[in-house]
Amino acid sequence: MREHAELAGRTVVDVGCGGGILSESMAMANANVTGIDLADASLKVARLHALESGLSIDYRLISAERLATESAGQFDVVTCMEMLEHVPDPAPVIHACAELVKPGGWVFFSTINRNLKSFLLAIVGAEHVLRLLPKGTHDYAKFLRPAEISSMARASGLETMDIAGLEFRPWNQTFRATSDPSVNYLMALRRNPA
Repeated sequence: MREHAELAGRTVVDVGCGGGILSESMAMANANVTGIDLADASLKVARLHALESGLSIDYRLISAERLATESAGQFDVVTCMEMLEHVPDPAPVIHACAELVKPGGWVFFSTINRNLKSFLLAIVGAEHVLRLLPKGTHDYAKFLRPAEISSMARASGLETMDIAGLEFRPWNQTFRATSDPSVNYLMALRRNPA
């Protein structure tokens, strides 16, 4: 993400921020971060951890669609990580992210690809064999191919600039970028300049 968008001094919204892990990382890079989520319990955890860490992050219980009506074009960077595969219809979320970002700004999505390999690794492996996630966390039908996100994003004025694979390392709970987007992947998109 940092190879595409400078974070220091920028306004960032983390859509579906959960417990605030990414929000905190961006705040530590001197970004002005707003984290939004619809899970109040997750936001309480995020607020507490930010307080303990001495970070100033504006956490809000609001949907991306609602925030887009209040703050259209107000953010330099929009992130939406590992969320699209959990919503009933990703198109309105993608559109809201496009509305939130300033012209020329960056939007980053990460999600799970839809293919046999992702089914075997993300559902069978992670949920049933290794039990890294509770069974039923993911629904294969909601996985999204990069071309599907690109199409929805293009309809909302975003252009796909880069796609990278994300490889999860369960032994240390980290991700690393790869050239293989067949399971988890990260997309960097840019809003067309005004």
